[in-house]
Amino acid sequence: MDLFADQVLMSRIQFAFTAGYHFIFVPLTIGIGLLMSIFVTRAHRTKNPEDDALARMWVKIYTASFAIGVATGITMEFSFGTNWANYSRFVGDIFGAPLAAEALFAFFLESIFLGIVIFGRGKVRPGFYVASAWLTFAGSALSALWILIANSWMQTPAGAELSADGSQAVITDFFAAAFNPSTLPRYGHTVLAVLVMGAFFMMAVAAWYMLKKKHGNAARKMLMTGAVVGVLSTAGLLVFAHASAVEVWEEQPTKLAMMEGMYEREVPGLAAVGIVDEAAQELTALSIPGGTSFLATGTWDTEYPGLNELAATEQYGDIVVEEMPVNFVFQTYHLMVAGFGLICLCLLLALIFGRKGGSIQNMRWLQRLLVIAPLFPFIAIQTGWLTAEVGRQPYVVYPSTSGPEGVFMLTNTGTSVSVQPFELVITLVLFFAVYLMLFVGWARVIGRFIKEGPVHDDADATTVPAVSVGDSDNAGASVVEEVVLEGGER
Repeated sequence: MDLFADQVLMSRIQFAFTAGYHFIFVPLTIGIGLLMSIFVTRAHRTKNPEDDALARMWVKIYTASFAIGVATGITMEFSFGTNWANYSRFVGDIFGAPLAAEALFAFFLESIFLGIVIFGRGKVRPGFYVASAWLTFAGSALSALWILIANSWMQTPAGAELSADGSQAVITDFFAAAFNPSTLPRYGHTVLAVLVMGAFFMMAVAAWYMLKKKHGNAARKMLMTGAVVGVLSTAGLLVFAHASAVEVWEEQPTKLAMMEGMYEREVPGLAAVGIVDEAAQELTALSIPGGTSFLATGTWDTEYPGLNELAATEQYGDIVVEEMPVNFVFQTYHLMVAGFGLICLCLLLALIFGRKGGSIQNMRWLQRLLVIAPLFPFIAIQTGWLTAEVGRQPYVVYPSTSGPEGVFMLTNTGTSVSVQPFELVITLVLFFAVYLMLFVGWARVIGRFIKEGPVHDDADATTVPAVSVGDSDNAGASVVEEVVLEGGER
């Protein structure tokens, strides 16, 4: 098949698969990290055994997700040196610093303090234990910053120039490169989105307990904590989503044209649903006239160039309009927006009916909805990522409006010519098999933690202060044992 003979396309598919799989666990880890810290803090303040049991349960869930997230992230780093060797040589001078900083300043921070959270229960001061939980979360959020600095530079290059021989981008200003035009909007957008993901995961666990009529008081606490974090994160997400849209409007015109299915200059509307006929270069959609123009510029009548006009310019002359994945980008973008709408609906329902004295305990349809609700932020996150990455094609380093002259790279020149398509197919199959086993193992472990629930030893819980419950000498080790053991009976 032609698909399996296309070395560039197979390299893209393989990286998309590994990155997409890794990004199942990144949102859970960062999102759950905040909620874990909240419950650890609550347990310290209230000295309530139930709060402590909740904290212990979420420490276990966080640890399991963190472990598999680290393992699946490593494969992407290897891909840079194998499948994407030419690209790595081009961006190496830029990416070296943020990727090294991610390991030194973020990953080590997260790992060290997670070790204290796991093993330090009852062995360190309660206040330091609480601080360690928050520093674990801070480390995960800081790790995301360095990774997004690298990714954002690919979208909107800055602080660099083309080398004399044209073979690589050379850094000229670290801070300009790190805080390029899309870094802060992208970081805020991403981190708030993953906090929403964590909040929905917690609400789903709470709703499952309600369905099973277990841990009623703990379920209500989890539901309301998740709902409040979700609402606050969603409110902030609106601000950063708008900032990201403005950045795309100003810096990545071809991406915006694909997101709105625009081939010719027009005032972009705000489409709810639609389809792009790529052969006829026509969009059929239900939309608000001038809606996207208003969101980006504050006016309803700002015209914007379409793909045909942009392809005729010197800056975007490498574009072949007929080969652009316009409908794919249009659909993923609008799926992301639809996912956001479902997120808002679920949060509204959870807040109205989940508060103390609310009727959610008798609303099994709402409980079932919240159990599956994590799919909505998950779909929104994945389709948002696809929009961002596929939308910049055919460039792997995009020639943004304000970017340095000549600092861009076409995707088909970034791969390694020494890697053959059949090798990519084999590794893709192997990745799929291994990742499936990892996912099943992770799901069984997490499922067992949730099934066991926020349980505590009443005898010990009444005598141990702060967050220490059970045998303090073995508490940390027991968490690790439970994380690495396969699900099922011990």
